[in-house]
Amino acid sequence: MSQSGAHSSAVPTGYDDVRGASAEVDDPEVVDPGDAQPEDAADPVSDAPVGFAVFETAIGPCGIAWGPGGITGVQLPEDSADEVREVLAVAQPGAVEARPPDAVRAAVERIRALLAGDSRDDLVDVELDMSGLTPFLRRTYAITRTIAPGHTLTYGQIAERLGSPGLARAVGRAMGANPFPIIVPCHRVLGADGSIGGFSAHGGALTKRRMLLAEGVPESEEPALFGTDELYPGGADSV
Repeated sequence: MSQSGAHSSAVPTGYDDVRGASAEVDDPEVVDPGDAQPEDAADPVSDAPVGFAVFETAIGPCGIAWGPGGITGVQLPEDSADEVREVLAVAQPGAVEARPPDAVRAAVERIRALLAGDSRDDLVDVELDMSGLTPFLRRTYAITRTIAPGHTLTYGQIAERLGSPGLARAVGRAMGANPFPIIVPCHRVLGADGSIGGFSAHGGALTKRRMLLAEGVPESEEPALFGTDELYPGGADSV
């Protein structure tokens, strides 16, 4: 869903601060927790009410966590699936690695398709559990979710929609603390001058740039911060 005021800007280059994929859509490659457990470990949990799972994507292994109120977190790519597990285990106290319930598996499938460039799904109907967040964060993330794939907003524009242009820095901090990257698309939020900003995912701004390009945001006409070969090791058509 396109947003008035959101703009289809070229993917720029530069740095700033923020925080989050995909191969085939038919069967999301969720890593079976049983595959990574030692021989004496208990059987993998099925249909756990509070759990997490690791899934493979085009930009590396990601993770997702859930609870009774919906999805509680999304983990951006790390170097390995084990690193994703370690981060989720700390970020999601009490969650166990488990087979995702149907609703979560469907969300994983949609995330993978979006970040592979196979979809323009805005994911706005994916249920998130924001019960532990402040009212400011909830409002900021709600506005961020209105940015459609292929479009961007700046920190300042989000601050204006919050009713206070002076909150741009606070918006930047909120993006950096986003527990739901991809679903709350902080990668579509840019600096005041249109600079791409940084990214806490493995690969930093390069990963953010790949995600934006996969969604249809055109490449900037300025000299690229990263060459095409570095941006797409498999070639320019690989995303």
